[in-house]
Amino acid sequence: MKKIICLLSTAALLSSCGIYNKYKPVTSVPEDLYGNETVVSDTLNNISNLSWRELFTDPQLQNLIEQGLQNNTDLQSAHWRIKESEAALKAAKLAFLPSFSLAPQGTVSSFDKSKATQTYTLPLTASWEVDIFGRLLNSKRQAKAVLAQSQDYAQAVQTQLIAAIANSYYTLLMLDEQLRIAESTEQNWKESLESTRALMNAGMTTEAAVAQTEATYYGIRTTVLDLREQINQVENSISLILAETPHKIQRGKLAGQVLPDNFTVGIPLQMLANRPDVRSAERGMEQAFYGVNQARTAFYPSIILSGSAGWTNNSGAGIINPGKLLATAVGTITQSLFNKGLNSAQLRIAKAQQEEAKLAFQQTLLNAGSEVNNALTQYQTAQSKAQEYEKQISSLERAVESTSLLMQHGNTTYLEVLTARQTLLNAQLNHVANRFTEIQSLINLYQALGGGQE
Repeated sequence: MKKIICLLSTAALLSSCGIYNKYKPVTSVPEDLYGNETVVSDTLNNISNLSWRELFTDPQLQNLIEQGLQNNTDLQSAHWRIKESEAALKAAKLAFLPSFSLAPQGTVSSFDKSKATQTYTLPLTASWEVDIFGRLLNSKRQAKAVLAQSQDYAQAVQTQLIAAIANSYYTLLMLDEQLRIAESTEQNWKESLESTRALMNAGMTTEAAVAQTEATYYGIRTTVLDLREQINQVENSISLILAETPHKIQRGKLAGQVLPDNFTVGIPLQMLANRPDVRSAERGMEQAFYGVNQARTAFYPSIILSGSAGWTNNSGAGIINPGKLLATAVGTITQSLFNKGLNSAQLRIAKAQQEEAKLAFQQTLLNAGSEVNNALTQYQTAQSKAQEYEKQISSLERAVESTSLLMQHGNTTYLEVLTARQTLLNAQLNHVANRFTEIQSLINLYQALGGGQE
């Protein structure tokens, strides 16, 4: 038996090329992954290294995120997937150990009404697969990669969850501010409508002016109703993320939000360590790599050592009492003779899956780089637009004041006043929306860089 094992071991070393090879992790990515114009810095002061508590300092938002991390069903499912993978890895490790079984057997027999004889066997059997050709080894390594991938998946779900809660929360703050502006404008237009009616009664304006003012006033009222409906929908969306029934969401104000404005995006290589979906895609390549190795092991024989030891009173030549110790040992070598075509097909499938995994990883990496570029560009654009909106609103406020004074003295028409006020309202709403876009792009950038750690 020892000679056979030695011969097979020698043959394995000579012919099993690639069976024992270990996966080599990716160590490089394109330097321009974020785009040629994106400034990168090899420092620890990048946004992805911040914990979500450092990025989102609003206490009420922090409370919502903590509730989501505790209650969200998708995240809980991801954690159960980790437990499944841990159990699978444990099973793959235990496959290296011998298996034992106890199978006692007793028989009572009688021939032609003669006295019955009783025989028994109390064996303990053992079986052990000698993993010379790496079948069990590659299976264990593959299970290890699956576990790591499930952990990466859970991190990806957590990152997405934090970003979703933050985006929804700031959406509420934006809508609250827009509602405040719309309600204030509604009140102003109500007063303007009353003034216009008074001017018409005094013969200083026409009924057309009153009708136009009324139409604008009712239009603003519909805007207020729409905003209230949107607020309710976003609150329900947050409640759903928290795995709770619909309820009001406690929150702060948009004007009081403070987010970092001095940060870097880090170097593209950090994607391999920070972004969970990139890590998960690489784990997919690792699994496919060991899948190919495992497919190669099918071309080589399997060796199983088995044995049993126990007491029996059936010696084969007669019944003896008391029983005696009986021990056996068997070595089995199994080599498929007519499965070469099937094994070759399985190997081709495994290699094709490996190429698919490589392409999936490349695409995931490109998607990540594009998301970073989009978020960063959106953030920079929103910052620039904020300054322009502030200038526009300042000019429009002066325009509204001037046209209102002129109308009182009869030097302008209601149409100019209406246009100025409507333009001011739109600019104010757009300014608030742009502030939300700035915050949202920062959240998206944080997610795109793999942020979301505890």
